[in-house]
Amino acid sequence: MGAFSIFERSSSSSSSSKVLLNQSTFWQNKLLQQKKFLVPVQQRRVHSRKAGAAGVRRGINNPVAALSEDLVKGAASSAVPGAAEKPVKFKVRAVLTVRKNIKEDFKETLVNQFDALTEKIGRNVVLELVGTEGPKKSREAVLKDWSKKSNVKAERVHYTAEFLVDSNFGTPGAITVANKHQKEFFLETITIEGFACGPVHFQCNSWVQSTKDHPGKRIFFANQPYLPSETPAGLRALREKELKDIRGTGKGVRKLSDRIYDYDVYNDLGNPDRGSEFVRPSLGGEQRPYPRRCRTGRLPTDTDMHAESRIEKPLPIYVPRDEQFEESKQDAFSAGRLQGVLHNLIPLLKASISARNQDFSGFADIDSLYSEGLLLNLGLKDGLLKKLPLPNVVSKIQESSQGLLKYNSPKILSRDKFAWLRDDEFARQALAGAFPPVSNLDPKIYGPQESALKEEHIIGQLDGMSVQQALEENKLYVLDFHDIYLPFLDRINALDGRKSYATRTIFFLNSLGTLKPIAIELSLPPSGPSPRSKRVLTPAADATSNWLWQLAKAHVCSNDAGVHQLVNHWLRTHACMEPFILAAHRQLSAMHPIYKLLDPHMRYTLEINALARQNLINADGVIESCFTPGRYCMEMSAAAYKNWRFDKEGLPADLIRRGMAVPDPTQPHGLKLLIEDYPYAADGLLIWSAIEDWVRTYVNHYYPNSSQICDDKELQSWYAESINTGHADLRHESWWPTLSNGDDLVSILTTIIWLASAQHAALNFGQYPYGGYVPNRPPLMRRLVPDENDPEYTSFLAGPHKYFLLALPSVLQATKYMAVVDTLSTHSPDEEYLGERQQPWIWSGDGEITEAFFEFSAEIGRIEKEIEKRNSDPSRRNRCGAGVLPYELLVPSSEPGVTCKGVPNSVSI
Repeated sequence: MGAFSIFERSSSSSSSSKVLLNQSTFWQNKLLQQKKFLVPVQQRRVHSRKAGAAGVRRGINNPVAALSEDLVKGAASSAVPGAAEKPVKFKVRAVLTVRKNIKEDFKETLVNQFDALTEKIGRNVVLELVGTEGPKKSREAVLKDWSKKSNVKAERVHYTAEFLVDSNFGTPGAITVANKHQKEFFLETITIEGFACGPVHFQCNSWVQSTKDHPGKRIFFANQPYLPSETPAGLRALREKELKDIRGTGKGVRKLSDRIYDYDVYNDLGNPDRGSEFVRPSLGGEQRPYPRRCRTGRLPTDTDMHAESRIEKPLPIYVPRDEQFEESKQDAFSAGRLQGVLHNLIPLLKASISARNQDFSGFADIDSLYSEGLLLNLGLKDGLLKKLPLPNVVSKIQESSQGLLKYNSPKILSRDKFAWLRDDEFARQALAGAFPPVSNLDPKIYGPQESALKEEHIIGQLDGMSVQQALEENKLYVLDFHDIYLPFLDRINALDGRKSYATRTIFFLNSLGTLKPIAIELSLPPSGPSPRSKRVLTPAADATSNWLWQLAKAHVCSNDAGVHQLVNHWLRTHACMEPFILAAHRQLSAMHPIYKLLDPHMRYTLEINALARQNLINADGVIESCFTPGRYCMEMSAAAYKNWRFDKEGLPADLIRRGMAVPDPTQPHGLKLLIEDYPYAADGLLIWSAIEDWVRTYVNHYYPNSSQICDDKELQSWYAESINTGHADLRHESWWPTLSNGDDLVSILTTIIWLASAQHAALNFGQYPYGGYVPNRPPLMRRLVPDENDPEYTSFLAGPHKYFLLALPSVLQATKYMAVVDTLSTHSPDEEYLGERQQPWIWSGDGEITEAFFEFSAEIGRIEKEIEKRNSDPSRRNRCGAGVLPYELLVPSSEPGVTCKGVPNSVSI
């Protein structure tokens, strides 16, 4: 079968990667026994990652070539003068790799045995080869040895089939598969051996359904990419048919086995049939603009024809079959743990935390969650919890029905237990945008647009500078949550146990290059001439003002946690990416080079988004119960979408928009950071540039001139549908980038890959390391900051420590939140990181591109070493110092678990 180069990360190599050569001696020996013609192994130039790529250049240079003896004889006879030039028949062989489920229930075992039996009466897997030129097809072939291998327990099982083809068949370009068994199977790869061009590879990675459920044949294309205009004649009709099948008709209820990608609005978050408290507005449309999600076609609810009926946990919600988590992902930390937390641990927490134990009485109570554990009433769930891949250690107390739930100590506590109290740490976690703040809300509804922050609040904290001088030297920065929260505050503060402000925080950049907070503005909706509608606090001058300052910082962190989760994380990297993924499947053929480029960056996103709609962002779900906005969480997310701009989502444009950088063509990335030691930006720009260089190489390879981009009907349809259907509510905005040349395409693709990989990683995998200690980043607050006119002020003075704890989430709210974000911050063992791909040696039949990908992977390895170097540099005080956590969220690789680092290819958790 040839030489395969398999690259994997290695901490010992300078490029953090190495090439392993695995020569398939079994197949070489078999082919030799059958007197096939082989390319000598010595001729294979595979001595480095670069050479490994050259070794698979277009799939034809170095792999083993195997020719049938019959074909050789036929070719020899045709060379004899006067011999008939009639095509001869010869055999070629297919090797199919099928991935099996390791765990099977009794029903699945029975079906497998039934399929093995019915193989003998013709109910088998039938394949047919299709040539690239003209309507050339092989005779149908049957998969061999299915029944013999039915009891094999390996993760991957190899099957063979033999085709009879004419000598003028040409190059195989597609293969059809009809599964006449009762059960679906996961087809990973197909390799065709026996053609003069050498092995032909098909990267399938797809579920093949039974013909009883889905009549017709599945189509798989060889790994050679083709633009639509370059599609060989023999494949054009199949290319169109496959896309038509994937798009569906837009009608009917989707079955879990379907492979149909379509759009719908977010009309399934509420459940009006359960009562008015579970009613939620539909998101998407003129009233509440929002991105579209994957259509399921479920029937409407009984009480609201515009609301889609819900599928409640633990029943699965529809996503196209190939988007569902694979078994390894289901059983691994992320998916399996999420299900375990949502379906078992959270109900257990609710049942175990008594009414008398609702609040933390002291910081020691919070510390004990990590050291001693939380007492749970296990009851009948003892055995069940032991089997679940829960994020925490649940140990049963001997001879009782109780157990201890122990949380892992968050990383924020690892170097300095009291770091969260320091102003510099508060600032380090909150690098934001430039000063001064101005509201864009309607002053007739929300009061004056000017901030209450005045020069007198900050003048004494600028290290001797005037305010004007500090502004001119880019020393003042603001963390501004005013406009996103203020329109919702009346409704939020009317909720039971929820209290919030719309906050603004001013930071000063000192001579050491670190920020310090110098003023916090707390705004409430204007209710007449109330002096409390806007209030400014400054750093502590005495004991009382110290506790008021700590409470104000906690409200800022709560604002930040809400916007982080609902806007920056969910909206910008989950919801806004889904339309691009749906359109890619619907409009780009699997043989399109841009589909092949995007494929690893779309993995699992539709599934995790569907799980979120079912369990996290739904009415009374985890997000509503854990974050300050409560039932208004998703309406706040929709309000933020009105200001979302795809053209500002790339890292350089985002930094400039937020005032954290200025354009500078003399700098490596075309901009200058105003805070030089800004770890997210500095590390992110390295990754952004590596992605951009890789994408530019890729785009220039397939589109040497702009006319090819304009004439690519699949590419143009993908981008147009992403905007006009997937982001329909913003389709008329003038800021959408055009797609008319190579630079346009490079920018669009780099932005999408950046958002799916590095941007999502930076937002997601630090949630438990920083938020797992609730006082550091409380997801909700239950009390306002008291002033001297409040009835609560006396109790605050008498016990500020107790008042602070009562303002934080309750024990149930905190422990539920901690369990969920611990799970969401976890890497699976099967995680695929930036610079990695499934089947890296065959994902593309284009050797130049394979080589360029290996070079991209090596660059990602170099970036990882540079980040490690920066984290050890004492001059970089925002990432190195006493009690300061290194910034590792953009370190590309990671081991499984909660590590606070690692950049997966896609939004997969």
